[in-house]
Amino acid sequence: MENRKWARAAKASCAAASGPFATFCILFSVLLFSFLIAGCASPSEPYERRPPIPQAVSDLTATRSGNDVVLSFTLPNEAMDHRSLSGPLTFEIYRDFEPTPASGNATLQAPDNPTLRITVPASMAGRYSDQGRVRYADALSAEDFAQHAGNVAVYIVRTLASPKKSSANSNAAVISVQPAPQAIDDLKTDVTPSAIVITWTAPKALVDSTPIIAGYRIYRAEAPSTATTQNPLLKSPLAQIGETPPDSQSFRDSQFNFGATYAYSVRSFAQYPNGTLESTDSNLVILTPRDTFPPAAPQGLIVVPVPSQGNVPAHIELSWAISPETDLSGYNVYRTEQASVPPKRLNTELLLTPAFRDMNVLSGHVYSYTVTAVDSSGNESGSSAAVSGNVPAERSLTP
Repeated sequence: MENRKWARAAKASCAAASGPFATFCILFSVLLFSFLIAGCASPSEPYERRPPIPQAVSDLTATRSGNDVVLSFTLPNEAMDHRSLSGPLTFEIYRDFEPTPASGNATLQAPDNPTLRITVPASMAGRYSDQGRVRYADALSAEDFAQHAGNVAVYIVRTLASPKKSSANSNAAVISVQPAPQAIDDLKTDVTPSAIVITWTAPKALVDSTPIIAGYRIYRAEAPSTATTQNPLLKSPLAQIGETPPDSQSFRDSQFNFGATYAYSVRSFAQYPNGTLESTDSNLVILTPRDTFPPAAPQGLIVVPVPSQGNVPAHIELSWAISPETDLSGYNVYRTEQASVPPKRLNTELLLTPAFRDMNVLSGHVYSYTVTAVDSSGNESGSSAAVSGNVPAERSLTP
């Protein structure tokens, strides 16, 4: 009502005015009246700006990776009042140890006053983001295993959009407190003609309650040729290719290709009533096996002199056993007339069959022959056993 009185008074004053001032006064009165009328519109309820409270996390999971508990969850994007949450959130992780429930299907709840394990501020939350989910590894120590053997660890998560108010508890994630074997740290590889030999040393126990190692699992993945242990860039995740008993700390990988690049890891595992528990990965070994292994020398070389027949001059024919090498490319034939003189190769191109005809011989000369095998990588074998041969001198016919 007061606003309306002010408007009427301004209008009356302008009516009494004259000249340019009257025009200005009328315009001012119209603007004032519009402003006052707008201010007198039906007021809405005042909105109190309260700090948003994030919705509770509902998809918390816990898995084991060696002696780490890997927690994974999705951060909420809405507050309890359905306001959108902009920017990263601070999250808190709580952990408590509880007796293992008598029934394996029993659902454990977090205690009324859970124990804060760590607070990750919003400025650091991005470090734990992995494909839209938070991934955080919580290490179980030797002390944890000693004090809480046979118990379970109960985890919950809370999030905060402001320091004033945190979300409600997430769902509880429960995992058994059982020690895993320690990671292997001395994995080595050696390339042989038929296999990549992997060796390691059995790791030491973390605590006295650590069970005896039940065996070892060998993992392999292909990698680009530029991969290093610091930057592996694996083409695919590590996949298990074998398993050995606990008394064997070696493995032969015969399913490989020379020139390809591989990454190897070995994990030891322990056996529990509810399943096996693996260690984390051993030190990663990346290698590109090269074929530097020559094939075996050919066997069974035979040298046969052949006298001239018609238009075919006398010559020497050689043959030998077929090489069993799977990557054989061919053979070379060498000849010498003196033991002190290195033999010379007779063929200009690799021989694809185990036979050769030496047409460049002279009667009365004794020749010593050797044969070598060459594989697809260009490795040449040692020489076969030397075999000598000669073409007898032809007798001249006297009239």
